[in-house]
Amino acid sequence: MAVEFYQDPVKRLIQPTLFSDQADKLAKGVADSGKDQRGNLRKNKRSQIRKFYDEVLRLKASAENETWENILPYVNMLNAKAAYALGRDYITLDFLAFIKESVAQIKEPADLDVFANLFEAFMGFYRQYGD
Repeated sequence: MAVEFYQDPVKRLIQPTLFSDQADKLAKGVADSGKDQRGNLRKNKRSQIRKFYDEVLRLKASAENETWENILPYVNMLNAKAAYALGRDYITLDFLAFIKESVAQIKEPADLDVFANLFEAFMGFYRQYGD
């Protein structure tokens, strides 16, 4: 499921259902992709996903005190961390796609804030679908 932060990127109008319906569908899709044939979660475990969420929160907090030019490379490094987790078989391609699609939309601190809020909503919904 592709994630688009803004319904109007020029006016920076956030998708009205980004933190509700879209976060819910995304959480269900990521959880389902991590389950085996018996329905047991084998990948995308909540503890692994939480590491990424915690990193996003850390970056958001750093963006308040640091120049954006120094933060953006670390935001982009989320892609490498997700690729590493995929290589270790900790996450699925669905979660990697969520990270990559989201990071691609982050151009300024306000975008990182939208992503952090989306991830927060995702984590709330993920609890009901994940482990």
